[in-house]
Amino acid sequence: MATPYALVVLEDIPSTQDEATARAGDAPVLVVADRQSAGRGRSGRRWETAPRAMAASLAIRPSAWHTAEFGRLSLIAALAGRAVLGDDVACKWPNDLLREGAKVAGLLLEAVGDLVVVGLGVNLWWPDPPAGFGGMFETDPGPGLAVGLASRWCDQLLARIERGPEEWGREEYRQACGTIGRAIRWHPGGAGIARDIDEEGRLVVETGFGLIRLSSGEVWEVR
Repeated sequence: MATPYALVVLEDIPSTQDEATARAGDAPVLVVADRQSAGRGRSGRRWETAPRAMAASLAIRPSAWHTAEFGRLSLIAALAGRAVLGDDVACKWPNDLLREGAKVAGLLLEAVGDLVVVGLGVNLWWPDPPAGFGGMFETDPGPGLAVGLASRWCDQLLARIERGPEEWGREEYRQACGTIGRAIRWHPGGAGIARDIDEEGRLVVETGFGLIRLSSGEVWEVR
């Protein structure tokens, strides 16, 4: 049985993350908007919004999950996004979705106590994007896509969360992850070759000092 959730649709909003947090209760809440004026990415950075975009945030208290396991939810959210956006979209560990090497979507996970707020921002159309960014559509698809897209993502995400932390989808993520096999750098000052994703969702990296596992921090590919 699908997990019931409250759906809140707003045309323009400062931040779906903040709105979902403010509306959080015992049942999940999904907040969807076409535009954000104060959207943010990881580490509080401003989220660059395409002219036609979708922003969605799901506030949930996943009772079967321990707080130490919450990090895997970001990877689950990426898999749910890929299931909706298409198989030509690749996961970039830990929180981006790429299409033909360009970032078309990003994820943000924030947790306070037993509350988790997972956000997904999708660039639907971007005629002149900054370097490294892109859109899902070549031409403007017009308004009206955000709610359906966000709802399908939420359905996918909730179904995957219900499987529990041990069945989070490691093998599926490994197959979809474009970071594996790439030279990467991370903050502060690390460098190596991404080799695998472990059972806890950490990135396994080969360095000159042996294998290490990254669970957080800035990671980007060296081109």
